[in-house]
Amino acid sequence: MAKQTINIGTSANDGTGDPLRSAMDKANDNFTELYNGAGGVADGAITTAKLAADAVDSDKIADGSIDTVHIADSQITNAKMADDAVDSAEIVDGAIDTVHIADDNITFAKLEDRYTALSALGSGTSFSLDFSAATTFTATASGNATFTFSNAVQGQVIDLILTGNFTITFSETGSTFNLVGTTAYDGSTNNLIQIVCTDDSSGSKIYHYSVAAYASDPTP
Repeated sequence: MAKQTINIGTSANDGTGDPLRSAMDKANDNFTELYNGAGGVADGAITTAKLAADAVDSDKIADGSIDTVHIADSQITNAKMADDAVDSAEIVDGAIDTVHIADDNITFAKLEDRYTALSALGSGTSFSLDFSAATTFTATASGNATFTFSNAVQGQVIDLILTGNFTITFSETGSTFNLVGTTAYDGSTNNLIQIVCTDDSSGSKIYHYSVAAYASDPTP
């Protein structure tokens, strides 16, 4: 229902305004619509034009009650935030800077998969080693095998747990692969290969990797 405007006439007591009953009926209808809407707000129904300056601050929002799904793009501006709540000075490139994150409040569960996940690549001869997908990969070479790298970022380290007595090749267009130390892959045993991206320049990434055999042993 659209807002109903009460006609108050051109001047006092000129007889052109709404009768009292009609005026109050419009007022009741307007109030009814407001109360009926109090239980929820449709997506996109509140825009910056509908928020009084300084009307919404961080104390008035319950944890997790408003998420990005229910805020239309570009609908919250600095002018619509309460003083000392959230303003542009506290946001870096659309994120939140470290000054406004309490110490020890970023948990393991909040990190992306490249730092937390395990990816079991299975058995085969052609593997996709996507650095954004996991931090630990397992694989078994069933023949001479190629691992094609992608999405590595500067300083990221992954672990590749690899078995299979075949020739192993690392591949990525334009990238350089450097063996650290003198230990090479030994397919007759279990191997832990640690790989670090030391330069993530597009088209010319650099990787350093080391290889170590491992065996079950509870007494280091």
